[in-house]
Amino acid sequence: MDTTKPTVLITGGARRIGAALARTFAHDGWHVVIHFRSSGAEAETLAASLPSAQSFQCDLADDEAAIQMVNTLAQELPNWRCLINCAGVFVPDDVTGLDPQTNRSAMQINALSPVRMAQKYFERARTNEGGRCVINVTDQKLENPNPDFFSYTMSKHAIASTIPMISMAHSHEHDRIYGLAPGAILASHDQSEDETETSHRLNLLGRKTGADEIGDAALFLTSGTLASGQSLLVDSGQHLLHQGRDVIYLARETAA
Repeated sequence: MDTTKPTVLITGGARRIGAALARTFAHDGWHVVIHFRSSGAEAETLAASLPSAQSFQCDLADDEAAIQMVNTLAQELPNWRCLINCAGVFVPDDVTGLDPQTNRSAMQINALSPVRMAQKYFERARTNEGGRCVINVTDQKLENPNPDFFSYTMSKHAIASTIPMISMAHSHEHDRIYGLAPGAILASHDQSEDETETSHRLNLLGRKTGADEIGDAALFLTSGTLASGQSLLVDSGQHLLHQGRDVIYLARETAA
């Protein structure tokens, strides 16, 4: 473990897109902090497989605990270059009658905790090379809305709205905050292999977007080449379509 390397904290880093991000950054020479809530065994296995990594447990349903995680890491890490807010909950509820518990959970984990972490990161994190960077993972749904997963989408709109506002508050000219909006990348919920194959090609290019492309895009954003406050979509053009339902259900309708 070499914490003098440029360091990235990836929330939800033990599984799915978070794990792909962890591998990309580790293989590019970064020290990776893999946040997890309950996937401790997966986080430790992944950390052990990477050149320089560690795991950190925290429940983002408690935003005070999330703040304490940032404070702790800011004291320990001498070169904390990037925070990637990737963890999220993706639970279906109804546009005609949202479920209050689902909504509160989505707003807390997908919006409130990440925003507070970003604020605390810019207040406390130290780096000895270049500027600091926050990347908030959003969703192409913000440009291509449909009524499914209502509270999830609402929470992603909430965090996306904070990106340009926080960018205006930087005290250091080299600091950056970005949005990174994936399309359909990995199987969701109870999707079968055939459904995944169909749904993930429902984009302008008719191709599957790989999790490695999300990692490469995040790594590019840490270069600071884009002006702070911008969002980058990595979805093979899915956001340019008008899809009346989530692609999970569109694939099932196509197969029916």
